[in-house]
Amino acid sequence: MKDNKLIPHLFRTEFSKIVAVICKTFGLSNIQIAEDIVSESFLIATETWGLKGIPDNPTAWLYTVAKNKTKDYFKREIIFREKIAPEYQNQNYEYKLEINLSNKNIFDSQLQMLFAICNPIISAEAQITMALKVLCGFGVDEIAQAFLTNKETINKRLYRAKEKLRKNKVDLSVPLKNELDNRLNNVLSIIYLLFNEGYYSNTSEKKLKKELCLEAMRLTYMLLENESTNLPQTNALMALLCFHSSRFEARTNTKGELILYADQNTKEWDYELIQKGEFYLNKSAQGKVTKYHLEAGISYWHTKNDENSEKWEHILQLYNQLLQIEYSPIAALNRTYALAKANSKKEAITELLKIDLKDNHLYHSLLAELYNNYNQKKELDHLKIALSLVNNKTERKVIMEKLNKIKND
Repeated sequence: MKDNKLIPHLFRTEFSKIVAVICKTFGLSNIQIAEDIVSESFLIATETWGLKGIPDNPTAWLYTVAKNKTKDYFKREIIFREKIAPEYQNQNYEYKLEINLSNKNIFDSQLQMLFAICNPIISAEAQITMALKVLCGFGVDEIAQAFLTNKETINKRLYRAKEKLRKNKVDLSVPLKNELDNRLNNVLSIIYLLFNEGYYSNTSEKKLKKELCLEAMRLTYMLLENESTNLPQTNALMALLCFHSSRFEARTNTKGELILYADQNTKEWDYELIQKGEFYLNKSAQGKVTKYHLEAGISYWHTKNDENSEKWEHILQLYNQLLQIEYSPIAALNRTYALAKANSKKEAITELLKIDLKDNHLYHSLLAELYNNYNQKKELDHLKIALSLVNNKTERKVIMEKLNKIKND
């Protein structure tokens, strides 16, 4: 790896690990201190390596510097007397100034940090932001770009979230079995939202979108590596993420323009990821059926060729089940496309008109598609409405191309 890429790479992979271990050792209330110490360690690395060259083991070098800086900080008498000692005394802990950066402790610390961050006392938006910053090693600039906002907004969101976790004395721990299901459901929901932020984001930065998706998969894999969280719903979510990610490269062309599912080159799908998705879907086939099972099933059938006569009927039935478990207008919208494929466009239009999504460009885009070769005036009307509602540049271009095609025919 080139020198100018090594430190950004290490920051992405090691920052969250060291922060998690420091917080596990000294408490989540010290998360800002932990982040400052680790950031300073990377600054020292930048300056030192630039002058003396890269050490033989850069990661070990960083760990040593971070450990020493952490010890120096918490050894200061006033910090120990006023903040650390009372907390440990009240909890009957034996105070030891040790920072354990073994692989096992890093893994345990990150898993515990995941549960701490995905705490419903802070908003879902704040949970995703903290996950990106603390667990995934994203910088504030990158997070702001992902959310299409500015650094000030992200910094305020992070500050408020950390303060809320501190005031509520949230600690780093994996919940006990009797409360694991509820907490795990929230963790899975945040990972799901994180993945969607990358997969369906409005940002045109393809590399960033893919990294968000990969981080969501990494966090899910972390849950699968732990016996208490390696549960059917976790495997179902991983299956869903694998199936979606398998089509990532086929969703846009070389110019970054959107390619609709029906027009994708299936040779560009990642069939190794599809096989992994099938593996996790099979592992999930026990216990209670969740929305992740059904969405994974839908995504599984989307990896099959349209020549499979059962494809759209299976997708339609899975959507029917999904809407019974957890209704959403977008899921109902997607169901009507499957209904058109499995039954008829006329039946799908009747169902689509019942859905309350009149202010959504996807609603009008789908209606226009269903009216194609059926009622050109209505097709044109809905495309114009969709164009007036869409904000995404790539989707706007797709709609414009359809409008121009109708006008030129």
